Amino acid sequence: MLEQLGYKVFPAITPTEAIRIAKSDSIKIDLLITDVIMPGMSGKELADMLYIISPTIKCLFMSGYTDDIISHHGVLDGAVEFIHKPFTMDELSAKARYVLDQTKYP
Repeated sequence: MLEQLGYKVFPAITPTEAIRIAKSDSIKIDLLITDVIMPGMSGKELADMLYIISPTIKCLFMSGYTDDIISHHGVLDGAVEFIHKPFTMDELSAKARYVLDQTKYP
């Protein structure tokens, strides 16, 4: 969807791969879109690690789980941006643009 919207996408299968991509000198990541719950590392942990690598990165969390399950993973605490799966291309487009226009990762 993001490529269809005109964004350059660097897909990562695992959080470790996302960290490796973020450390690359030839790639600048403006927006991390990550699932809240993943094997090995939560989306919040990944976002925190990428923020250390790239302090200007923005983050959009997504999940198909209910809010009570997500809250146990510490994502709904504070001012984070979230989109609930499934979502439409229009919803993703609007949310991604909104997050990119924000000042910085909380």
